[in-house]
Amino acid sequence: MGETGYAAREPLGGGGVVAERDEALVARVRAMERAIGEIGTTLDETTTCRELAAFAARHLHASTTVDLTREPGTPRSQVAHAEPLPAAEGRTAAAHADSRPATEGRTATAHADSRPATERRTPAAPTHRLSAPLAVHDEEPLGAVTVTRDGGAPFSADEEALLRHVARLAARHLGHARRLAATEDTALHLQRALVAEPGRPHPNLEVAGGYLPAGPRALVGGDWFETVRLHFGRSLLVVGDVMGHGLDAAVDMNAYRTALREVAATDLPPHRVLRHLDSVVAENDARRPATCLLVRVDPARGTATFASAGHLPPAVFAADGSAELVDLPVGPPLGTGVGGYEPTTRPLTPAETLLIFTDGLVERRGEDIDVSLARLAAVRLPPDSGPRQVVDEVLRRLGAHGAEDDVAVLAARIRARAPQ
Repeated sequence: MGETGYAAREPLGGGGVVAERDEALVARVRAMERAIGEIGTTLDETTTCRELAAFAARHLHASTTVDLTREPGTPRSQVAHAEPLPAAEGRTAAAHADSRPATEGRTATAHADSRPATERRTPAAPTHRLSAPLAVHDEEPLGAVTVTRDGGAPFSADEEALLRHVARLAARHLGHARRLAATEDTALHLQRALVAEPGRPHPNLEVAGGYLPAGPRALVGGDWFETVRLHFGRSLLVVGDVMGHGLDAAVDMNAYRTALREVAATDLPPHRVLRHLDSVVAENDARRPATCLLVRVDPARGTATFASAGHLPPAVFAADGSAELVDLPVGPPLGTGVGGYEPTTRPLTPAETLLIFTDGLVERRGEDIDVSLARLAAVRLPPDSGPRQVVDEVLRRLGAHGAEDDVAVLAARIRARAPQ
């Protein structure tokens, strides 16, 4: 039969109960929808837990505590707490339409104040408590969320369902954040291991390098620097930047670095090294493009030969501490297969320090790149600054520790020959 027949079989007043139940279901669905937009707005664990606590306190009108297990095998610790608003006493009927208490058979459990009556000076209102695990399906819980209400009606089945929902929602965000953090940590360790030592140049060249990731929670990029020993006392200095971020960029960076070492071992001039590397990388569609700058330093002749694949120009600091940008022809990034790289040679004396770097050192959001490079050129260092001083001072003065992108820098200076 239709709705009319159904209503006819309802006991007296049943229509009102059904209407109230429908209102409660609608209220619960709306609360769940709001939870999606209010919980997990960032990748920070503490922020997500605070959002969960605030949401539960507001919608369940109860004190809320969120506990997390930071490391496997360690006890849980409280990371967030929230109290309901003073107006919580005026909860709507929809929130309590189904006032059936949560039974002991549910995962979320309810507890009443079990103190003996003899310990109470006045009749005490019961304390109701619900706890839900921070877990998705049957996985190991990341923690728990607990809501506590002093006095009033017990938590309803709808309230229990809402608590379970927001606990699962928060657990999903927390699990995603932890997996992402683990991936970032792997990429960061890989990148730091690769740039920890800038190779082993000839003893006639003094070098110093530095690498800064873009903040504690930013995705790791593909910046790197390198030095390669060549014949006749020459050294090849390299700085590059693989496009993109994350573990894939770090892996591609390692592939570029390995391939470049093999090509450089043939003792080709810098522009031909780039040309060969570009053709090799272009054959692999999975490899990301990268910018790269090569500098072959010849201490015996006091020269430096440059070749650029879409990279920013280097700077040379004179003995008086002033800086000058080296004007270079710029070819396309590696991996395009276009080629077209040209060399540039200029003198480099033991009194000068060469600085090559990735764009994170100078680029700033919304700023023209010429303005960014001019800021580097305007830096004036103490006279006779060596490679380590140049790296440290430039990073500090350009605010690289707060840069929005990874920063890799390599400085080099020819060692002066001892008097015969």
